[in-house]
Amino acid sequence: KEWLSKGHGEYREIPSERDFFQEVKESKNVVCHFYRDTTFRCQIMDKHLTVLAKKHVETKFLKLNAEKSPFLCERLRIKVIPTLALLKDGKTQDYIVGFTDLGNTDDFTTETLEWRLGCAAIINYR
Repeated sequence: KEWLSKGHGEYREIPSERDFFQEVKESKNVVCHFYRDTTFRCQIMDKHLTVLAKKHVETKFLKLNAEKSPFLCERLRIKVIPTLALLKDGKTQDYIVGFTDLGNTDDFTTETLEWRLGCAAIINYR
């Protein structure tokens, strides 16, 4: 219940960089998708993250428009879109950059992404 009250269990967009810091502060595990509207692969990532957010309520799943967050993108050294920043206790632990870790293909499975997030221990994966 506490997780759900903090926005876990759904994949949602946050409006600004300022909101990012607040969201990250209140949850132990956060996956944040840095995306761009014009990038087709971001829509592929959205589809998988929507499924995983419902399945893994122990982790907060967010998305942030990279074009509206230049400070954060520079600070986290985000150069490739899509990039997932994996945060634990407010600190960035790992990144999934593009689809390289996911088989380098547009038709990777949700299970592949789930496995990769499990490797980073950002979700409880068995």
